[in-house]
Amino acid sequence: MTFDRARHVADAVLFEGYLLYPYRASAVKNQVRWQFGVLAPPGARSGEPAYATTECLVETGTDPVLDLRVRFLRVRTRAATGEDARAWDEGATHEVDASVPLDGGEDGREVPFTVPGGTTVEDGVTYTGNRVDGLVTVAAEPLPGPYGLVRVNVRVANRTAGHDPESSRDEMLRSSMVATHTLLRVSGGAFVSLLEPPEWAASAVATCRNEHTWPVLVGEPGSRDLMLSSPIILYDYPEVAPESPADLCDATEIDEILTLRTMALTDDERRAARATDPRAARIVDGAAAMPPEMLDRLHGALRYLDGAVTPGGPGAHAGAGPDQVPGGAPDVPWWDPGQDAAVDPDTDTVAVPGGTAAKGSRVLLRPGRQRADAQDMFLRGRTATVAGVFHDVDGGSYLAVTLDDDLGADLHQWHGRYLYFTPDEVEMHGGGA
Repeated sequence: MTFDRARHVADAVLFEGYLLYPYRASAVKNQVRWQFGVLAPPGARSGEPAYATTECLVETGTDPVLDLRVRFLRVRTRAATGEDARAWDEGATHEVDASVPLDGGEDGREVPFTVPGGTTVEDGVTYTGNRVDGLVTVAAEPLPGPYGLVRVNVRVANRTAGHDPESSRDEMLRSSMVATHTLLRVSGGAFVSLLEPPEWAASAVATCRNEHTWPVLVGEPGSRDLMLSSPIILYDYPEVAPESPADLCDATEIDEILTLRTMALTDDERRAARATDPRAARIVDGAAAMPPEMLDRLHGALRYLDGAVTPGGPGAHAGAGPDQVPGGAPDVPWWDPGQDAAVDPDTDTVAVPGGTAAKGSRVLLRPGRQRADAQDMFLRGRTATVAGVFHDVDGGSYLAVTLDDDLGADLHQWHGRYLYFTPDEVEMHGGGA
């Protein structure tokens, strides 16, 4: 099975939240762990489910075959060794593979598995873990219609017996499958996106039921042979930022902040982190040894600008490069305001209900219902002063404003931090500028 193109993202899912800054066992935020993809033993009263079900669609071709790999962590306890070490729960990676033809010649497949319990010694360190039993069930159902669609159902269940429902969450976790996710690969066919299906497949996608997991396409954008069913909500073709130099167990966070904070740990804090977990030791040592060039890469990156030009700007045509508009000033990127003298936030105007707004205009805020931030409701009806009129590369207009009753308005303006509204979300206050 070849899942290499999905490995980076799958590993990020596997270790998301495994251990958090400041990477010490004694840190408050590391007292409650294992938040994602926990499949608890049957009967556990912790609130975590005992199973996860993935349903997805495959557009079949010739001799279609589904390969899958279930991955999870089994929690095991490492005995304290050395002056700084303490007993600590580590996660050991386990994988279960299966392969099922999708040509209708097989009803399904059951793959039972066991992770043995007991005590082991590795490199002089003693580990103790509970036995974990599980079952992977794979079924494929051809759907009626001309498109050759097959609905695939993958159910991953914890079947560990003998768990005491009254035990603590920490004890329950030692009999659980943690950060459980499934990699799927199809040959002789192609997956259908469940997030953005083609119109002809939309009704079939609506029949898929996913429980405690979220399947998305992975790999090169446009490819449809790989899927990751994740306990974390993702989009199709997720990526870990190429600037990320190391696994910080928090791929959704900002690497620069975490790295700088890690570099600022005291010697005692670094020693405690190293003694906590081998992964923590690698994070701390990696931050300390990071060269300046790699640290500079973490500061930020511009993406999706290839072929983009300023709408209506000088030299705008399909052949313009990503960083330079033909006819523009040498070494000045296309997104610099200096490329188009017709665009100036300080002098531009835009029509709004009740008049024309420009820098210095006082407006009444009327946030629209399409806004996703619930805090916008608290801005409705408040007055603000326009700090500038801005335009995006798609031709949209926005007003940058500061609240009139905000005591920190001057400070926000000095930093260039504004609230942004579309012209239909404000109205002139007092009749004009």
